[in-house]
Amino acid sequence: MLPTERIDYDPIEGRKPLKLPGGARMAVWVIVNVEEWDPEAPMPRTVLTPPAGGSPSPDIPNWAWHEYGNRVGFWRFVEAFDELSIPAALCINGIAVTGYPQIAEAARDRGWEFIGHGFTQRNMQKVDDERLDIRRTTEAIEAFTGKRPRGWLGPGLTETWETPDILVEEGYEYVADWVLDDEPVTLRTRAGPIVNIPYTQECNDVAMMLIQHHPAREYRDRAADQFEQIYRDSERSARVMALSVHPYIMGVPHRFRYFREILQTISGYGDVTFMTGEQILDWYRGQRSGAV
Repeated sequence: MLPTERIDYDPIEGRKPLKLPGGARMAVWVIVNVEEWDPEAPMPRTVLTPPAGGSPSPDIPNWAWHEYGNRVGFWRFVEAFDELSIPAALCINGIAVTGYPQIAEAARDRGWEFIGHGFTQRNMQKVDDERLDIRRTTEAIEAFTGKRPRGWLGPGLTETWETPDILVEEGYEYVADWVLDDEPVTLRTRAGPIVNIPYTQECNDVAMMLIQHHPAREYRDRAADQFEQIYRDSERSARVMALSVHPYIMGVPHRFRYFREILQTISGYGDVTFMTGEQILDWYRGQRSGAV
């Protein structure tokens, strides 16, 4: 299906208001993306260009740049979430579940939600067998946590024309690739509907730091501005805001303080609630009985 066949144009003005429990007016969910980069393959992203150009193998500086995030940066996130009692969502490659067992254990033991993120960190249009890739990711998460993942985010938000269909057929209940709304929305698939939970390309450290090359404080400043406007919008109907981070980007020493500061700011609002993707899904289904 074309995107326009999966979802109708439906402006947010005029929809039936959404109400969060406990008098909250806005939900925020925080997604930590953990990936395993194959040292024998070209790096998914780079921080340093080799002197002679090309794609060297092995690419030690760029592989190590990412690896720092999983060895050190991730644990800064854990400390901040523990301190502020924030439930996080771990968006993880299937292969990374066993590749970084201490990370998976820390998330599981804290009750974080596990979200499928491809079996390896590759464009979903380039994997050999998309269904098998999704299934292997599901199995890796279920084997480790004892629970099948309910949500999916494609590596780099990539999809094929069939991804939503396959996700439903493989038992997924929500996806986060379709960044087009501040409320959950329902997509059509050949196997029945799937809910899309609002994700973010704006408050995403990949876009800000690696593509747009902003100073570290931009994450805090932009997230604060985004939060202020969505909070204002949520006066009449609840809205959802996402914060997306990667351990090798916002988890590094010179950037982490700005991520912690925006979490502290948002935590100071008594009518804003932190939720996981599956919590948002269950709430939305209760509000919109047709969102199966």
